[in-house]
Amino acid sequence: MLDLVAKNLFLTKGKGVHEDRLTSFEYALRDAGIAGTNLVLISSIFPPNAKLISRKEGLKKISPGQILFTIYSKNQTNEPHRVCSASVGLAQPKDKTRYGYLSEYEAFGQNEIQAGDYAEDIAAQMLASSLGIPFDADKAWNEKRQQWLISGEIYKTHNITSATKGDKDGKWTTVFAAAVLLL
Repeated sequence: MLDLVAKNLFLTKGKGVHEDRLTSFEYALRDAGIAGTNLVLISSIFPPNAKLISRKEGLKKISPGQILFTIYSKNQTNEPHRVCSASVGLAQPKDKTRYGYLSEYEAFGQNEIQAGDYAEDIAAQMLASSLGIPFDADKAWNEKRQQWLISGEIYKTHNITSATKGDKDGKWTTVFAAAVLLL
């Protein structure tokens, strides 16, 4: 039986601007370092025992044409100065033999910090609920984060986010964020 559980995972992001929408996306993938690969969008599980590695280390492990399993978020606009963001959040359990969660989030009008915090919050809420950690969904992110850290079950939360303003001349602007899983 073929084992497709990722051993490593890295985070990357990019931005692209072009008159053509698809080319703008291509430029964002180039900026993220993964344009020469075939992306397969998968659901949002951080595999048990997987190691989060640096973008630099991850990019060294991929080849042109390679099929990459990814959890990604993208957002696009051709409205001048419209703020758009794309984010992937992650939450890892303290027990590395358990799986964690990743989340995808896109928004208009949110900067990198706002979108990143929200994506991280989504991933942490999914992990907390799967571990049976009680939380109040109406509490602010920092209050929930404190509550989860006190529980001792959530090891780390993180996000990768790309945000920018739409091109001043109305060219397509794409933001892209991804978690790339490596087998």
